[in-house]
Amino acid sequence: MAHTKAKGSSKNNRDSQSKRLGVKIYGGEVVKKGMIILRQRGSKYFMGEGVQNGNDDTIFAVADGEVKFTEKKVVNFAGNRSLKTFVSVK
Repeated sequence: MAHTKAKGSSKNNRDSQSKRLGVKIYGGEVVKKGMIILRQRGSKYFMGEGVQNGNDDTIFAVADGEVKFTEKKVVNFAGNRSLKTFVSVK
């Protein structure tokens, strides 16, 4: 008999937990100090006034106020201008 008996287990059926990334508090909403505004990997959104960056690129409020998302043209490392989104708390 040159074949293997059935083992009854599957080798797939594994997946990582979702990390729940994205914007948690949108523009115009009121935040308190310490509240998480958005979670991200890398820097898709950038820091403005009244916010700071966490170790995992999470942006959170350091002051009470209203969340604002603004877009600015910024010169990148190659000298080209690109549109970047900034998050701030006013």
